[in-house]
Amino acid sequence: MNWESKLPQFPEPFWRDTTKLPSFQSLREDTTADVVIVGGGITGLTTAYRLSKEGVKVVLLEAGKLLNGTTGHTTAKITAQHGLIYDEFIQHFGVEKAKQYYNANSEALNFINKTTKELHIDCDLIQDDAYIYTNDDSYISKIEKEAEAYRKLGISGEMVSSMPLEVEMKRALVMKDQAQFHPLKYFKTLIQSMIDKGTRIFEHTTVDDIEKGTNPTVVTKSGHRVTCNYVVVGSHFPFYDGKGFYFTRMYSERSYLLAARTKKKYPGAMYITAEEPTRSLRYTPYEGENLVIIGGENHKTGHGTNTMKHYEELATYGDSLFEIEGIVNRWSAQDLTTLDKLPYIGTITENTPNIFVATGYRKWGMTNGTSAGLILSDLIVNGNSPYEELFSPSRFYTDPSLKQLIKQNSDVAGHFIAGKLDMTHQKIEELQNNEGAVVKVNGQRAGCYKDINGKLHIVDTTCTHMGCEVEWNDGERTWDCPCHGSRFSFDGNVIEGPAKKPLKRIDI
Repeated sequence: MNWESKLPQFPEPFWRDTTKLPSFQSLREDTTADVVIVGGGITGLTTAYRLSKEGVKVVLLEAGKLLNGTTGHTTAKITAQHGLIYDEFIQHFGVEKAKQYYNANSEALNFINKTTKELHIDCDLIQDDAYIYTNDDSYISKIEKEAEAYRKLGISGEMVSSMPLEVEMKRALVMKDQAQFHPLKYFKTLIQSMIDKGTRIFEHTTVDDIEKGTNPTVVTKSGHRVTCNYVVVGSHFPFYDGKGFYFTRMYSERSYLLAARTKKKYPGAMYITAEEPTRSLRYTPYEGENLVIIGGENHKTGHGTNTMKHYEELATYGDSLFEIEGIVNRWSAQDLTTLDKLPYIGTITENTPNIFVATGYRKWGMTNGTSAGLILSDLIVNGNSPYEELFSPSRFYTDPSLKQLIKQNSDVAGHFIAGKLDMTHQKIEELQNNEGAVVKVNGQRAGCYKDINGKLHIVDTTCTHMGCEVEWNDGERTWDCPCHGSRFSFDGNVIEGPAKKPLKRIDI
C-alpha cells in the first residue's frame, strides 16, 4: 500500500494536538530568583514543581513554547524497562549501580503515580506491563541474560513464551506494573500548581549565556538578566557547555511515531523489540476508542536518507498487526545518548557547584527526566542525593566510555569530510512545491526549500556549531546536522542545539 498519501501532510504530536496549554509572555526586564531553570520540558517542569512545593522562588525560561521539545514528542511510556540494559550495566558498573539505576527510574514512576493522585489529574494514566521481545535467534541469549539480571536486581518480571500481542516472537521479558499516560495533560496541572505557588514562567525567551559566580547570572538574547543562587540547564542539549564538552560525549538519534485508528482491537500492555529496526507499541484513549501509538525506525540525526520512508515502514508494520483505518498524527523525536548510556544529571562540571545539567536520557525521558527533576531538586534543597555519584556528569568509565568517545568522534570526522566533498546537488528549478534539497547557488553548496506556495527559502548548509554540512529532513522539513545533531527550521532558525546561531540565509 502507498502510505505516503495517507499520512498527515505536516507532523504534529498527538499530545500537543489534543491539549491546550497556557501561554506566557517573554521576559522583558531584569529580575532575581532563588533558582533559574532553563528549559520547559519534563526536567525543567518537574524540578520547578518540586522546588515550588518547598517554597523556593523559581524563574523558568523557555526559548519557544513549553513542552514543544522532546517531552511533547515522546511515546510517553513510564517504565524502567529501557531495552536490554540491566545485564550491560551489571557488567560495566556492577550490581549496586545497576540497582540504583532501576531504583531511580522506579521512584520516578512512583512520583508520577503519587502526583497524579494528589492533584487529581485526569491524564489517561494506565498501569500496564511492559514487554521486550525478539524473533531473532541471536537475541535469545541476550534476553535470557537480561532475565537473570532482573533476578539479581530484584526486578518484578520474568521471561515468558507468550504475550497478549499476537506477533511472532521467540522470547519475551516482561516488567510488571509499569505505566503510560498523556504527558501534556499531566504537566498542564503541574504548571498551574507551580504558578499558584509563585513560580514565574517566561516563554519565547532564549538564554544566551551564564555568568558564573557565587550568584550566577543568566543572560538572555534580548539582554535581560536574571541573578540567582542556582541555575538548572534542562534544555535537552545543554545550551551552556561550561567546558564540559557535552557535544563530544553524546550523540543524537531521531525516531518516528504514528497515532493510528485500527480495525483490530489493541490487546493492552506496552511492547518494544530487542533487535533493530525498533518497533514500539502502546495505546492511548481518544474520543471513545483506543489509538495505537506505533514507534521506531531510529537513526542518527542527519543520517537518514528519505525520512518519510520511516513513517511508511511504521504504517506497514502497524497495518500488518491491527489493520490501520486511519492515521491521526505523525511526529518524530530527537534523543541524546551518553558515552556509557547513563544520563548526565548533576553539576555541569566538578568546579561549578551551583550550575546543574540534566541530559542524555536515551529515549526514556519520562522516567529519566522525572528522576532528574527529583535529583536536582534534592541537590538544591538538601545538598545531596543518593544518585549523585551514579549520574555525575563528570564521571568517566574507561570501558565503555573510551570506546564510545573514539567511535563517535571518528564518525563526526567522517561526516565532516563527506559533507565537504558532497557533489550531489539538485537544481532549484527542479524542486516541486513543499520539497527541499541541497542545491548550488553561485557555485556554492546551499539548501533550498520550496514551500507550498512556491516561495523559496535558501540557506547556507554549513552548520553554525562546528562547520559540518547539514542535510535535508523531508519528513520534518528541517535541516539536520549529522555531526552533533543540531537542527534548523527550513529557513535556518535553530530548533535543537548545540548550535546557537541560525544558518545564514541566502538571497538570489
